[in-house]
Amino acid sequence: MTTVQITLPDQLAEEARRAGLLAPAAFERWVRQQLKTRRVDELFTAMDRMAAVDEPAELSPQEIADELRTLRRATR
Repeated sequence: MTTVQITLPDQLAEEARRAGLLAPAAFERWVRQQLKTRRVDELFTAMDRMAAVDEPAELSPQEIADELRTLRRATR
C-alpha cells in the first residue's frame, strides 16, 4: 500500500474532508475513475487520428495480382 500526501488550500481540504472525499475508499474510487476516463479519452483520440488517415483506394483482384508480379520481378 502506498501513502500519498497532497497539498490543498485549508478551506478546500476541510470541505473535502467533511464531504468524505479524503477517505481512502473515496479517494481510491476517484483515482480509478480518473484513470478510466483518461484511457477512454486516449482511445477516442487514437480513433480520431485513425479516422483522419486517408485510406488507400481499394484494389481489384487483377490490380493486386499485377502488384504482386511487379514486386516479384523487382526482388529477383
